[in-house]
Amino acid sequence: MIAFIYAAGRAMRLGPTSADKPKILIEFGGKSLLEWHVQRLVEVGINKLVIVTGHKREMIRETFAGLQERHRIKIKEVINKEFAEGSVLSFNASLPKILSAPTPVLLMDGDVLYATEILRRVVHSRHRTVLLIDRNYSTADDDPVLVPVRKGKPIEFQKKWKGAADLVGESIGFFKIDSADIPLLVEETRKRTVGDRRHESYDEVLRSLVLAGRFDYEDVTGIPWTEIDFPEDIDFARTKALPAILGRA
Repeated sequence: MIAFIYAAGRAMRLGPTSADKPKILIEFGGKSLLEWHVQRLVEVGINKLVIVTGHKREMIRETFAGLQERHRIKIKEVINKEFAEGSVLSFNASLPKILSAPTPVLLMDGDVLYATEILRRVVHSRHRTVLLIDRNYSTADDDPVLVPVRKGKPIEFQKKWKGAADLVGESIGFFKIDSADIPLLVEETRKRTVGDRRHESYDEVLRSLVLAGRFDYEDVTGIPWTEIDFPEDIDFARTKALPAILGRA
């Protein structure tokens, strides 16, 4: 299996922090977010990684040699030169690599810090195309992508979702995609590369697969993780999330 990490964005919500370095190079416990990803991937048996870069890509590229030497992983770069537009263009930039990769493929948001078990759940899931949800979510100070589940299947993938469901969880941002579902992923991505749709998020592509009934889910409620979106998330990750993650190891 090959993992794809999407790290091209400018991280505008982080404010001045993102002006100096890409979000994925922010350090937690002496390691960059990217190195934590690499360490976790190797721990679950994945030794091939494609990183989609854009904003300050040279800084990310400079870390590859050290990461490959320390972790015995092969890293390739895909450049999204249009990173100032929608993140769907990062999906589009990665399509040639996805189409040439053995499937399933693992698609990952770059701004997540998590315990190894989170990744193990998606990589080793019995489901062919699968996403992860955490039922312990809050909308108080964030706007999570919600995944309502009805009769054992995700039925929506959307912020501010409201309605009737058997359970609702927040998406973790990791997705295993089976070969049978790659054509739909490609189709939904390519239709968003023209006109105003170029400004869409790749979440809209994933939502299309959910609405088509392609995704199953794994529940990772209770396993520590956090997303890095705002300046206060950095402090939370360092003081709360990382100690919980390391305490689980």
